[in-house]
Amino acid sequence: MDNDKKIKVLIADDAIFMRTMIRDILEKNGFEVVGEAGTGKEAVEKFQRLKPDLITMDIVMPEMGGIEAVKAIVKTDPNAKILMCSAMGQKALVIEAIQAGAKDFVVKPFQPSAVIEAISRILEG
Repeated sequence: MDNDKKIKVLIADDAIFMRTMIRDILEKNGFEVVGEAGTGKEAVEKFQRLKPDLITMDIVMPEMGGIEAVKAIVKTDPNAKILMCSAMGQKALVIEAIQAGAKDFVVKPFQPSAVIEAISRILEG
């Protein structure tokens, strides 16, 4: 990866330990975490302000859920690259998120390799 142009990522999850875990995986793999959001509303605001290359989005968050946040982000940027992070048993919600414009998903608990593979798929289009 070209070090001059690190891929910028925004992490949206209401659980701080999940954000920390994702940040750790990303930074170890050469990504730059430009921001974190604890609610869907915050994710939308920070996406618009920080213009990250990619956003990891939890499905269930307070104030505005991940799916609503995806819809709001895609409305402002149809090419937004969004990776959904779901818990086991949220298949219907994942499908809804993909229909709303998310590009891919990973299931918790995360395997670092699965997260990086999903991000690579999204970035390669």
